[in-house]
Amino acid sequence: MAEEIVFGHIEGFPIGTGFENRVQLSKARVHRPTVAGIAGSLNHGGADSIVVSGGYEDDEDRGDVIVYTGHGGNDSNTGKQASDQTLEASGNRALASNKYSGLPVRVIRGSGGDAEASPPSGYRYDGLYRVDKYWMETGRSGFKIVRFRLVLFDDEAERMFGEIETPDLNRGGDQKPKRKEVTTIRIVRDSFISRRVKKLHKFRCQFCAAKLETPIGPYAEGAHIKPLGRPHDGPDAPDNLLCLCPNCHVLFDSGAIGVARSGDLINMEGQMSLVRGHRPNPDYLEYHRKLSGFESLCY
Repeated sequence: MAEEIVFGHIEGFPIGTGFENRVQLSKARVHRPTVAGIAGSLNHGGADSIVVSGGYEDDEDRGDVIVYTGHGGNDSNTGKQASDQTLEASGNRALASNKYSGLPVRVIRGSGGDAEASPPSGYRYDGLYRVDKYWMETGRSGFKIVRFRLVLFDDEAERMFGEIETPDLNRGGDQKPKRKEVTTIRIVRDSFISRRVKKLHKFRCQFCAAKLETPIGPYAEGAHIKPLGRPHDGPDAPDNLLCLCPNCHVLFDSGAIGVARSGDLINMEGQMSLVRGHRPNPDYLEYHRKLSGFESLCY
């Protein structure tokens, strides 16, 4: 049975929990690898944790903002870069994908990192960060490195992500997604469901058939047919999702295009494509047509 990957806090290990070594971190599942600094892969949806411990000379740790050096090419004896890194390396691709998915990354600091931000000994879990951006540059030793800018989530976001559980592939999604009331209503979306739908369509847009290829793999967006926000209260479930490219997603959400009962696209040439295992709910498509003023085009 495949190991469950958790994006968010690990129950029983709150922020500030200390660990003597990497073996303890691994057993607690706060950071599973006992050597690698990045945990996760594209197959598992992205990176779920990283360790910042001064192992790379180009790392910068400012507390709430970390400029993190990717995986590869480091001489463990000197801590200096000895060869080029690539974005294609598994850990680097996984961490880069979090920028697009919005999934949080657990950050663990080791005593070998920045003196002001790191624990005096061992390791410490320091909370959830988001991947703000990533890029390639030449590091101090003259080799190409992958750089990631990670930003600390605010307290409310951390509490929300602490409630996320990795869902069962076979379940139908949450009919009533969790909500937390702050200044506005912030919805905890089940990103696993979106990723499942996109994989079924092989990341190809159901409207225009475009498949966007990025340096870390194909990219598409999960578009909710009946919006999740109030007053619509749509479910975060596979039958309320479409796999769309960014352009079609914006046009669909703004009511510029839609899907007729026949499957023909409204204000766009062609038909909505379908695949085995994913069928959008006709009631949600009807709701979108009415919301967008397409009642007269519900043919």
